[in-house]
Amino acid sequence: MGFVLALAGGAVGLGNAWKFPTMVGTNGGSAFMLLYLFLCLTIGISLFLAEIALGKITKSDLATSYFTLAKFKPNLCKVGGIFMLTGIFVLSFYLVVLSLVFHYIFLSFSLPQDLKSAGELFGKAIGGDIFVSIICFSICFFLTIYVVSKGIINGIERLNIILMPTLFVLLLLMLCFSLTQDGFLKACEFLFKPDFSKLSINSLLDALGLSLFTLCLGIGCISTYAASLDEKTNILKSSLFVVFINLLIGIMMGLIVFTFIFSYGANPNESGAGLVFVSLTTLFSKLDVLGSIFSCIFFIALFFAGITSAVSMIEPFTFYLENKMSRKKALIIIGIFVYIIGILALLGMANKLSFDTFSALDFLTSNIMLPLGVLFSSIYVGFLMKRYAFFRVFIDIFGKTLTKYYFVFLQYITPVIIILILINNFYPISNFFK
Repeated sequence: MGFVLALAGGAVGLGNAWKFPTMVGTNGGSAFMLLYLFLCLTIGISLFLAEIALGKITKSDLATSYFTLAKFKPNLCKVGGIFMLTGIFVLSFYLVVLSLVFHYIFLSFSLPQDLKSAGELFGKAIGGDIFVSIICFSICFFLTIYVVSKGIINGIERLNIILMPTLFVLLLLMLCFSLTQDGFLKACEFLFKPDFSKLSINSLLDALGLSLFTLCLGIGCISTYAASLDEKTNILKSSLFVVFINLLIGIMMGLIVFTFIFSYGANPNESGAGLVFVSLTTLFSKLDVLGSIFSCIFFIALFFAGITSAVSMIEPFTFYLENKMSRKKALIIIGIFVYIIGILALLGMANKLSFDTFSALDFLTSNIMLPLGVLFSSIYVGFLMKRYAFFRVFIDIFGKTLTKYYFVFLQYITPVIIILILINNFYPISNFFK
């Protein structure tokens, strides 16, 4: 089970692997990647280990863990389990993005020849034929529900064992092809030759936010998987493996994307959907039939990773409800909510509604719920949790002295950093220095 924790813990990061190259591109390349790695190995892994401890000690869901290990006012602490809902809200609009990736697997065989055509194709894929979009969304939704219905061992573990190696193979094929392209050396220079002058305070906060999100923190995912761990599992090795997986996938994606970007003179600083669904598909089209094949492989890889992410988002709240009802009934309740909200998000993104549900959900989860969930987790472990339970898990790993330093780090450093992220989400901290 340590293996599935390592794979599933990085699942959200893998499913959003396209975010890594886009954020690296907009923040100056290699320097941002090094900053991201540093923050993963400090703030990120400290919180990751803390969430593992919660699930490992109680063998239960996040809300029950908060209740069981509280030093005082356990009922009040249990309320922190509400942040498991973050994963449900994220999943509702995340499936919209995943359905777009699924749609592009088939669109890969009719690639646009220029940026204007690529933009038009992207717009059509979003809202041109809403019936097709709903079908793609429904396929992604039912596939996710089916996997989760099988449970952690029969569903999630088996999914990760099959899909993660497949994802690596697909990316390795594309990486091998990238080695033959003119832009590969420029991509290596962009990713491995740091220029720290391009970093800013916003880059620091972007890197920190990305590290927290790719490690699947703040929604109860890690503590849920940790509840199934046996006592022999080395949680430090599993945590480091998650960081390694996220970084390796990110570097591979970065090399592939930026090789094509530099080979054909596109803009490496373009972000978000513009880089993946517009620029990259246009560049693939320049390779004719081979480009269609690689485009198809690329979006299949993203789709595989995205399914693992979707499963990880829904499992924590499912696990919580399973203690009160059957897993089937829990998934029916969650599924109805996710499907309705997801369809609203789909219609909002396609401009079929007067209110943009997609953007609202994105803002609510990314800027408010996710940071608050991580903040509550760090404050709980540092101040509200029974200290002896925490030390019992980590003294054998770190020793008594290092465990004390780690505990102080969680108490005082981590919450301050998370609060800075929250402030920056509403008012850029860089404005204070102008």
